[in-house]
Amino acid sequence: MEHMEYITAKEAAVKWNISLRRVQKLCEQKRICGTKKLGRAWMLPAGTEKPADPRREKPPQKNISSELARIITSTIAPLPIHNPDAILDIVKDDWVRLQYEAELAYLRGDFQRTMHCFYKTGAADEAIRLRACLVAVAAVISMGDYRTYTEIDAYLKEKAGHEGYTAVFAELSLVAAAVSCIAPNLAPEWLREGDFGAVPMQLRYYALYLRVKYFQCIKNYEAMLSAAQAALTLCEPENGFTTTGIYLRMCCAVACHALEQKENARKFLLETMRIALPHGFITPFAENVTAFGGLIEQCLLKEFPNHYDAVIRQWMRTFQNWIIFHNQFTNDNLTLVLSLREYHIAQMVARRIPYAKIAEQQCISVGRVKNIMMEVYEKLFISGREELAKYVF
Repeated sequence: MEHMEYITAKEAAVKWNISLRRVQKLCEQKRICGTKKLGRAWMLPAGTEKPADPRREKPPQKNISSELARIITSTIAPLPIHNPDAILDIVKDDWVRLQYEAELAYLRGDFQRTMHCFYKTGAADEAIRLRACLVAVAAVISMGDYRTYTEIDAYLKEKAGHEGYTAVFAELSLVAAAVSCIAPNLAPEWLREGDFGAVPMQLRYYALYLRVKYFQCIKNYEAMLSAAQAALTLCEPENGFTTTGIYLRMCCAVACHALEQKENARKFLLETMRIALPHGFITPFAENVTAFGGLIEQCLLKEFPNHYDAVIRQWMRTFQNWIIFHNQFTNDNLTLVLSLREYHIAQMVARRIPYAKIAEQQCISVGRVKNIMMEVYEKLFISGREELAKYVF
């Protein structure tokens, strides 16, 4: 039988550069195989390696993409049609419940509550934090809180540099902000082209909604209506409803109104109201009052008079917040909000160069210059050269 060599605990302490007492504790805890105790002295096999210190070991990290996929799958279940708050009793995971709480609060216009839920995710892992960013971005835009938005934006841009599910979801959140601020030039090419090959199935419905909003930004209302109806047909669940479904119905109403299909606009609007307003979901309507030229007010007074004041008050408050937010956003992203040609022409107009001279330099008609400037003013939500100069200079 082969003879095994041993070393003393003191020799092991010198070899491993730790205290004698620490070696003795490792032996007592049976964390070293093959030890022997001779009287009060511990003997260790000579070739024994120093055991890893669990106090210095980091817990195994979850894969953020796989965890994010799980969280998203858990948070896209349809809401019960008669009592959407019942979802809070159905879900068992505390973090998933918090996500639903944030979305329900947002739909009811309680943006402070939405952000309270978001801040609580600071104690969670990266996947939960990232999932919460989507509704948080919408809330800070409604609140006009540009400072908090820039913090979330920086976080999302860092995550968009990762791979897989993490990058796709971060980019979707960034796109949501861009289309909300009417900055279609910030939309990625895959969204503009409608190429959802890299988008996981759980995120396709929301990606389709963002494409619908992109069409709204570029005023392609025929494509907007077709895409919204297709998304509802293909993705909306038969039982219950989703937040995305509510907003897609609103998009159908907006497109029909822009296309002067008044009865269809009213039909889609009332359908959405009947789903949302019984539960106090006023935000989708408050966000779109200006898009309907009085139709929302008419439908509220006729069908839901008890919700009229709440919707209009929120609209008056959040529209001003949105203007403040939009001004700062476009100021920081002017060269992205405007196309290259729009930006060059806007610079010349701000310098008070006559339209005729601009048209000559750009090889276009004066009428075309005027149309381009109308589009610039609409994108920036301004009305003339004086305000334009503040952006350009």
